[in-house]
Amino acid sequence: MIKEILVHADDDGRQDTRFALAAELAKTHDAHLIGLFALEYSELPGYVSAQISAELLDRARETYVRRAETMREAFEMAADRAGIRAEWRQETGAASDLLAQHGLYVDVIMVSQPENGSGGARPQSFPGELALASGRPVIGLPYAGDHLGFGKRVLIAWNGSREASRALHDAMPILSRAESVVVLAVDPPDETHIPGADIAAHLAHHGVKVEARHSIAPDIAVGDELLNMASDLGSDLIVMGAYGRSRLREAVFGGATHHILEHMTVPVLMSH
Repeated sequence: MIKEILVHADDDGRQDTRFALAAELAKTHDAHLIGLFALEYSELPGYVSAQISAELLDRARETYVRRAETMREAFEMAADRAGIRAEWRQETGAASDLLAQHGLYVDVIMVSQPENGSGGARPQSFPGELALASGRPVIGLPYAGDHLGFGKRVLIAWNGSREASRALHDAMPILSRAESVVVLAVDPPDETHIPGADIAAHLAHHGVKVEARHSIAPDIAVGDELLNMASDLGSDLIVMGAYGRSRLREAVFGGATHHILEHMTVPVLMSH
C-alpha cells in the first residue's frame, strides 16, 4: 500500500507540477503527503563561509526562509485542491541527505529530473542516487510535461534481477490500478521459454492486467529500447530497477539506469 508520500519541495521551476502529481497520487491511494524543503545555506564550504560576513550569511538564511515560505504556500494550495492530508517540513542540510533520511519512513519519494545543462546543483543521477541512499522507491518526474494521471499504462523493464523484482513489487499498488501493464525483457538471455512469462503470471495472480513482451535490439542501448517501447505503447510510467551494476561502471560504460535518468520522457519509478 501507498500511505505516505514524500515530495521534494524545491523551487526548481517544476514545483507546481510536482506538487500536483504528488497530491494526485496521494488522493488516489488515500495517502498522507509530506512536503520537504531543504535549507541548504549551511552547505557552503568552511573556507568560503569563513570569508563571508555574518551579515551576508544572515541574508542568505533569510533568502532561504522566504523561498521556503513560497514553496509552503504552493504545496498547501496543491494539497487543498486535492482535498488530501498534508504535512510541511523544512530542515537545514543538503536536500539529498534530508530526502534519504525522511524517505526511510515513507512508502514512496517523488522528485524531479534535474534539467540537462541547466547548471543546477543537482546531478541528473539525483533520482537514482536517492533510491540507493534511501532504500525506498523513487518516482522521478521528467523536467518537461505535466504527466497528470500517470500510472494508467505502465511499462516494466524486466531482466530477472533483484533490483527489477524490488521495483515491480514496490510499484504493485500502482500496477493493481493500471489499465494496462507490459512486462518488457530486452535481449533476454534465456530463450527456452517466453521471456517475462513467469513474472507476468505472478502479476496476473495479483489481478494485474499484464502482457509479456520481449525485444531483441543488439544495435541499440537497452535504455533507448525502453524509451522507444514506452513511446510506441503510449506508456505513462516506467518501472525499473536502479543500478543493477555499479554506479561507476554505469557512468563510464553506460547503462539503462544512467540512460533513463538522462533522457526520461515519462515518470519513472526506480528501486534498488
